[in-house]
Amino acid sequence: MVMDSIETPSSPSPSQYQIGHPRHFYLAVDRLQFKMQTLVDLLDLVGQRSCLPIVVCCSTRDDLDSLCSSLSPLPFISSSALYSDLAEDERAFVLDKFCQVATRWNQVNHAGAGNEDDVGKDDRSHMVIVTDACLPLLTSGESPMNAHLLINYELPAKKETYGRRLAACLTADGIVINMVVGGEVVTLKSIEESTGIVMQEMPMQILDIL
Repeated sequence: MVMDSIETPSSPSPSQYQIGHPRHFYLAVDRLQFKMQTLVDLLDLVGQRSCLPIVVCCSTRDDLDSLCSSLSPLPFISSSALYSDLAEDERAFVLDKFCQVATRWNQVNHAGAGNEDDVGKDDRSHMVIVTDACLPLLTSGESPMNAHLLINYELPAKKETYGRRLAACLTADGIVINMVVGGEVVTLKSIEESTGIVMQEMPMQILDIL
């Protein structure tokens, strides 16, 4: 699916979005068979931002495996996955590495400059793909990932799961993009109504608000 599939007919200017709390958007996909390619196109675009910390959430291990296969070749993004049979030390390594990327992003974008020690480091964006069953366990002492961009490849059926994804994955002023196709529009509306969250259509100039 070509990039015009993720464009919208009209896009509000960045000044229209409030900063300091998560901003929630939806990205409508015409057909299920186009969903993966639409995600690839989107990540190929946002991955051009240096050191952008991204989390992609899905519901099942099969979906995770499919996402890993399709997204690993992206040139601007390094990727990792959290899955149920991942060894404890490997899980800790993935989370720690992502935490470092998120910290570096905050230093560059909030403090205005990076650390001199960062010279020569990998400037690619970094992405973790995770199922709901393998989200960081905040109640067990694991830290939230603090991604700047959370992409819900599949919407959870329950608002509680949506909230858990936000708490475990997203930084306070982050951006959520919910990919919806077919019946997922109903799920999106249900989450919107039950949480009071306003879901806006993803702007065409997505890089301007990242």
